[in-house]
Order: sequence, then C-alpha cells, then structure tokens
Amino acid sequence: MKLSKFIIGRTIQVFITLLIILTLLFLIFRLMPGDPTSHVIDPGMSPEARESLMELYGLDRPLYAQYGLYMRNMLTGRFGTSFRTQNPVFMDLRPRIMPTLLLFGTSMIIVYILGILLGMFMAWNRGSKLEMGGIVGSLTFRSMPYFWFGLLMLFAFAGELEWFPTGGMKTAGVDMPAHKEALDILYHMTLPLITMVIVGIGGIALLMRQSMLDTLGEDYIVTARAKGLPENKIMIHHAARNALLPIVTSIAISIAFIFAGGVITEIVFSWPGLGSLLITRTLAQDYPVVEGAFFIIAILVLVMNAVSDVFYAFLDPRVKL
Repeated sequence: MKLSKFIIGRTIQVFITLLIILTLLFLIFRLMPGDPTSHVIDPGMSPEARESLMELYGLDRPLYAQYGLYMRNMLTGRFGTSFRTQNPVFMDLRPRIMPTLLLFGTSMIIVYILGILLGMFMAWNRGSKLEMGGIVGSLTFRSMPYFWFGLLMLFAFAGELEWFPTGGMKTAGVDMPAHKEALDILYHMTLPLITMVIVGIGGIALLMRQSMLDTLGEDYIVTARAKGLPENKIMIHHAARNALLPIVTSIAISIAFIFAGGVITEIVFSWPGLGSLLITRTLAQDYPVVEGAFFIIAILVLVMNAVSDVFYAFLDPRVKL
C-alpha cells in the first residue's frame, strides 16, 4: 500500500471517529439530570417569550431534528448559542484556544525532547547509579497526580517563596509592550508548565530507555562496534534512531492523557484555557459550550494521533502492508 493511500485511509478513520464522538456527546448531555435551560428560561416568562427562547436553542424540535441541527452546527463550526452568556459559542471558545495550545504544545515538546534524552542517558549508563537514580525519579514523578503536584508547586513557589503568581495567564490591567507581555505570559506559565513536564517526562524516559536497551542488543549494533565506529555515533545514528519507533507510537497513545492532565493543571493554576472553561460550563450545564470545547479537543487529539501514525508509517514502511 502506498503512503498516500495510507494517509487517505487514516483520514477516513479520523472522520468516522469524530462522528461517533459527536453522537456520544449529543446523547450524553441530553441524558444528564437537571434542566440546562433553567439559566435562560425564567418560570415567570410569558409563553411567547419561552417559545421564542426554545426556538432559538432548537429545543422545540423532536430529538432527531435537534441531532441534525447539532451535527450541522458542529461540522460547520457554528456550535450554537451559549445557555449562560447568550453569545455564539465560538465567541466564548475563541479566546481559550490559544492559551490551551500554548501550554499543551510547549509541554509536549519539552516532555518528549527531555524524555528521549533522559532515556538515552539511562540506557547508555546501564547498571550504574545514574541509571538507578533516573529510574527511581521517573517512577516517582510518573505516579504523582497532576493536581497534587500542581498544588505542591503553588504552595512552595507561589505561596511560601512568592516567586511566581498563583494563577492566570498575565498581569491583569497592565498595558505593556509586546516583548514584555510575552515575558509576562512566560512568567505566569512557568509553574503549570513545570508541573506538566515533570509529571509527564517519566513515562517517556522509561519507554526510551527500554527501547534503547532492546536496540543495543541487535546484530547491527554489534557489527557497527566491530567496524570501530565511535560509541557516540553508534548511540545517536544507529541505536537511538531505531529506538524512536516505539516513542512515535506512544505519542498517539499519550496525547489524550496529556490533555486530561492539562485540564486539571488549568484548573489548579487558573489558566484561561479550554480545560478550565470545560469544567465551569459543565457545572453550569451550559452544554452548547461544553460540546464545542469537547469538539475542538477531539479534533486536536485525533489530528495529532493521525499525524503520529503517518510519521510512523514514514519511518517504518511495514505498517502500510
């Protein structure tokens, strides 16, 4: 099978998966207990005003008609109208997308770069105290919940030492030049970023270590050493390159878990992203906004999964057979 056909097939799978996710979201939020329209429909309203609001939200239609309207809105990016703010949903979501991408994207890049390097270091120093320390540290931090470690960071560096702010994305009510604003955002992002990196790095490091150890036992490594190649060249150009295949696979598996941890991290540090919006609007039963946020997160996860699969197929043509 050619790579182009593999990409087309993977795209079709992404679209089908997205339709299933959207259908489940539609059913879940309409089966939830409580009345989500209570925030906008006052019992004292006149029947005409009540009917007008029900028509605005499409709740006066049969369930199958609501489903059709919902799918049309989702697939065209309109998402409907918020129950809580009466704004178009995308107006509530738009300012939350970039903070989430900034925090999640930066943390993923750092986690995988440092995790791969740490795993290589542990494998190359197999049997040493350095490897044992790396394994113990990786297992320890990997087992920590995001919220617990985040609260520790807040208590230590924002509470006791007062080195960093307790939350938010930037200093409120202060106008500053673009370069100072970027530094201010980085300053506010430091603690949540460190939380996500330290908790997430252990699993990648351990996986890279094991993959490197398996690769170092292969015949082509023995042959490279017999040819007299330098050890650092063997490690980087022969062992590490082939050991990266399981890491690429792990990206697809871990993306959803990174997003889940990121949602908790946003809540702990009051980071104004999709995760914190998702929690607050779920509690308020504002399901048009929640559906829109889930839709964007699902798109990001599915696209990154598909990209990692295609990249894996590029590295290892056997997956296309």
